Amino acid sequence: MMDHTSDPQAARYVLDPSRTELASEFRRNIRGPHSEELRKLLHRMRWGAFPGRYLLLTVEPGRRWALAQMPDERGQKVKVFHDVVFESLDEAEWHVFKLRWQALAGTPLDID
Repeated sequence: MMDHTSDPQAARYVLDPSRTELASEFRRNIRGPHSEELRKLLHRMRWGAFPGRYLLLTVEPGRRWALAQMPDERGQKVKVFHDVVFESLDEAEWHVFKLRWQALAGTPLDID
């Protein structure tokens, strides 16, 4: 198994929007283990450079998370969506996965 944190190509992974089986795999098993292809996609979603990346902000450790968005430029504030709060980390992760999918694919993920 390759470590994608040290693979320079993983951060440039190109998402094929037709590969919805990768999203289904993530939805079934959010914490893993994940296939090689899904690991590449997750690495791209989490560490690849694209503006406005969505993330989760811990509101109450282990209990509540809010949706947030990185600024387009370094030094600006993170935007927190206080009205988008989750009480399940799995649901929060799935929500962020779908937002990141749309950002990379240019089209919404049409599964749930």
